[in-house]
Amino acid sequence: MPVPRWDIFCSVVDNFGDIGICWRLARQLAAEHGLQVRLWVDDLASFRRINPDIDPQSPLQHSRGVEVRLWSTPFPPVTPEAVADVVIDTFACTLPEPYLAAMAARPQAPRWVTVEHLSAEDWVAGCHGLASPQPSLPLLRHFFFPGFVRGTGGLLRERGLLEKRRAFQADAAAQAAFWAELGLPPADGELRLSLFAYDCAHIAPLLRRWERSEQPLRVLVPEGVLARRIADLYDAAPSACFGAGALTVQVLPFMEQDRYDRLLWACDINFVRGEDSFVRAQWAGRPLVWQPYRQEGDAHSHKLEAFLHRYCAGLGPLEAAALRNLWQAWNLEEGTAEHWEDFLGHRAAYTVHAELWARQMSDLGALAANLHSFCAPAAA
Repeated sequence: MPVPRWDIFCSVVDNFGDIGICWRLARQLAAEHGLQVRLWVDDLASFRRINPDIDPQSPLQHSRGVEVRLWSTPFPPVTPEAVADVVIDTFACTLPEPYLAAMAARPQAPRWVTVEHLSAEDWVAGCHGLASPQPSLPLLRHFFFPGFVRGTGGLLRERGLLEKRRAFQADAAAQAAFWAELGLPPADGELRLSLFAYDCAHIAPLLRRWERSEQPLRVLVPEGVLARRIADLYDAAPSACFGAGALTVQVLPFMEQDRYDRLLWACDINFVRGEDSFVRAQWAGRPLVWQPYRQEGDAHSHKLEAFLHRYCAGLGPLEAAALRNLWQAWNLEEGTAEHWEDFLGHRAAYTVHAELWARQMSDLGALAANLHSFCAPAAA
């Protein structure tokens, strides 16, 4: 029986964070389900930031068992035979017209699925799996929603991820070796935070509060706009190690995905943004602070509140209030420093809760496996 072919389309130009999700999905479908996966990406230079194997000048290449193709404009002509058995457009990116026409001309229409953005809102389960006939083409598109409850697609997670993470967190030597890879000494009582966030104009008061921390505190921030903003506050180079008082700020090069996972596992608290790092922080089993991608109509605030409602349900009232206050202040860009100590005081409880939450989410099944099952009948 021929191996099913899958095409995944990802527009990095629309949102850089989307490539992290698409790359994880493509890798898992190829490695764990034995599929022929072709990933179409419209910005290979950005893709290279999380996958050093990528050559931005090569329109056709292979990495980790996945065929990577440049999604160029104009898109080249496509024959019906070249269309995959399953076509995934991620986050409702518009498929190229030549490819759509070839899909419609195929003797048996491919399974066409839109993988949507993650949300904890109540309506997601009701929309997951719904079909939409296309008005001008004999094609049927299905909608596949990641989510936090049964009846959704679940979250992206590789096989054995939680076991690998727990083994790492129980192995002091492995953690020390990881810190050494980054040019850092073992933590040795130092509180370590990863800080991956959109540009935050309100970061200064929180940094000043961290300077007065009762224990040494090291913030690990990837190079970029936020790192430059923080460096300017300390009149330092954005690639340096700097700080004041109890605070040390360490600027790190942008990491490929597997190393970033280990950073989340090794840190005590993780500030994350968007979707990919948000999901990876949940698998890390550590306290987290999330900054959703800002959307028109304040849609990101609804996503934040919906997740807080679900996530805080497993916490006591004091712990839930402290977490909610800090997350809301961080996203409103005011008052974060005032809520920091209260949040930090519940760190032990948040760590226990984070592990329980990861177990609950793993019970939903992994998104790649759920998507494979959803598409399997049509691709057989």
